[in-house]
Amino acid sequence: MARNRNRSIMSDALKWELAKELGVDHIVAAEGWGGVPSRQCGNLVRLAIEYAERSLADQTNHLNKPLS
Repeated sequence: MARNRNRSIMSDALKWELAKELGVDHIVAAEGWGGVPSRQCGNLVRLAIEYAERSLADQTNHLNKPLS
């Protein structure tokens, strides 16, 4: 099954948050996502993975918390 390349897994808000955190938001604003250097794209992906892992860990910790 072919994947629709126009559909994104990450929200635009999250992408912008990550871009701001890495200091490449000005590039995205001026040139679009295609203007971001590949190294910075890799850093964006790494940061997105860290966010996702943290989110999963928080959900797991919340589910495993004993009821008081």
